[in-house]
Order: sequence, then structure tokens, then C-alpha cells
Amino acid sequence: MVNWLKQVLGKGWEVTPAGGLTGDAYLATKENRRLFLKRNSSPFLAVLSAEGIVPKLIWTKRMENGDVITAQEWLDGRELKPAEMQRYQVAELLRKIHDSSELLHMLMRIGKKPVTSDEGFLYITGRLQQLGIAEKHASVATAMSYLEQMLPVTRHQQQVVCHGDLNHNNILLTNEGHLYLIDWDNAMIADPVIDYGMVLKWYIPQAEWDDWLYQYGISMDKELVERMFWYLLVDALHYVCWHSERNEFDKVTERLRNLDELNSYIKTSILL
Repeated sequence: MVNWLKQVLGKGWEVTPAGGLTGDAYLATKENRRLFLKRNSSPFLAVLSAEGIVPKLIWTKRMENGDVITAQEWLDGRELKPAEMQRYQVAELLRKIHDSSELLHMLMRIGKKPVTSDEGFLYITGRLQQLGIAEKHASVATAMSYLEQMLPVTRHQQQVVCHGDLNHNNILLTNEGHLYLIDWDNAMIADPVIDYGMVLKWYIPQAEWDDWLYQYGISMDKELVERMFWYLLVDALHYVCWHSERNEFDKVTERLRNLDELNSYIKTSILL
């Protein structure tokens, strides 16, 4: 791959792996020019770039085997630290994404269909049954009972473009103080609570939820909290399945602890 990229870029370019789980990202340098190269990025990277949500897209090239290489502007900066997720800039960036009709239309044009909570419930139920996990862990069975009980409140909600993996590692803070949300491989059309619920639960003190949501543009209510924890349960169960399939038992134990915490909150604060 590195040699192929050098051929595409031309003479004088140095290409080195940029890290990441997939191993498909590279840094290309030539004198004072730097590019971020990635294989098979999200196909709506161009509109994300135009909206100022990701670093500027420079070019896109298709390989003979069908893979697509994208080159973006390399910006000096760093990932956000967990405590920095409390910044109102994060809420404002999310609101911009969720309000974007351009992003929504583009994602629909490339074939993405809205993901409903009923579909999500059926999918996670099937995965758990296939792996036999609900029978092994009481906390999983409890979570599935709560999901079924709370399912009605998740229906008929606004559906927007969601990033789907909102964590501090995916937010780039440039040296000029600009925020970019990167790594759009899990993008979907769904309830926006999937995104901001993850931020609230894992990064924002509960006493500050109201203030953070005000900056995002909505107010807290009981229904929102129910939807938020419904999707947090689904996310936790997905990770239990994912690590179980890979025999990563320490990770399974860690995710089960997260699940116990979510179950406890739902029992004592939501399903009173």
C-alpha cells in the first residue's frame, strides 16, 4: 500500500502509517506539505469537508482493485482529553451536524436508510441469542427486559445524521482552537440521542446535563433520559457481544460492569 501511494503522489513524497485500528491511514509529507491519506473513508467525506466538520478534502482517487483513497489536509492538533468533552464547543458541533440537511440528503443518496429502535432491538436480541449470552449473565437478561419495557418511548423520534461513535478520541482540536469530528465509519440516520446521550453519560457530570443540553439547543425531560439510557443499554450489549466473539473475557467483564451500572440507574431513577 505504501509503495502504491508513493506512485500516486509522485516523486519526493514520504508515506508512513498514521496508526489507528484499521491500519488504513497514512501521513504523506513533502517538504512543508502534509496530507492525511485513508483507504475507503466514508463516501460522504466531501460534504463533511464542505460543512467544515472534518479537515479539508484535497482529492479522491480510485485504485484498480476498487478501493478509494482520500487525501485530506493535515492539521496540527491533538485529540480532546476526556474532561474537555464538557466544552460547549462539542455541543455546538453536534448541533450543527444533527441540523444539517446537506449531510442527511447525502447519506440517503448513498443508500443509508433510517435505523429504527425496533430494528435495533431485534438485531441485538438475535446476536445475544446466537451467542447464548443472556443465559450466562443475569445483567444481560435484566437489560433486555428493560429494553423491551422502554421500547415504546423510543419510537417516532426525529432522525438525523449521527456519528455513532462519540468519544474524545474522535474529536480533533487544532492548534488554532477549531474542533473537527473525525472517523465517520459508523455514520447512520437515527435518533440524535445516540450521539449526545453518549457524551452526557460518559463525560458530563449529571448536575450539568441541563446546561450542556441548553447549549446543544434542547431541554431535559423524562422521555429524553429514557431514550438516552435505552440506547446506552444497546451500545453496552453490542460491546458485550463484540468482545465475547473475540474471547476477550477481561473486556467482557468490564462491559458487564458498565451494564450493571446502567441497569441500576434505570431501576432506581427511571422505572420507579
